[in-house]
Amino acid sequence: MIRHIVLFTPKDKVHIDQIIEGLSVLTTIPHALRLEVARNRKVDQLGNDVDVVVYGEFDNETELAAYKAHDLYQESIRRVRPLRELRFAADYNVSTDARLASTAAKSQVTRRHCVHWRG
Repeated sequence: MIRHIVLFTPKDKVHIDQIIEGLSVLTTIPHALRLEVARNRKVDQLGNDVDVVVYGEFDNETELAAYKAHDLYQESIRRVRPLRELRFAADYNVSTDARLASTAAKSQVTRRHCVHWRG
């Protein structure tokens, strides 16, 4: 599975809703397993510069490429590009690129800390 994450900041904060509307067009493209467009809650202790997030999941690179080649993707770019200041994108393959913490591993760490604390 490919995860596609794109972060946006507007040229002017008054355009955040317009950016969200323009990006919401992407949710109707059929190639994504999941596609979300959201306003950043800005609750991070260290940085809250990003205003809008696009999060997508795709079966494979082919589906991601088809998504990016879709006419609605181009329509979204046409609407959003004039309003945005910055755009950061990241794509990664979950099965080959991601380091995952399993529930079992977390449980072992918790047990070790509890045993050590009791001991």
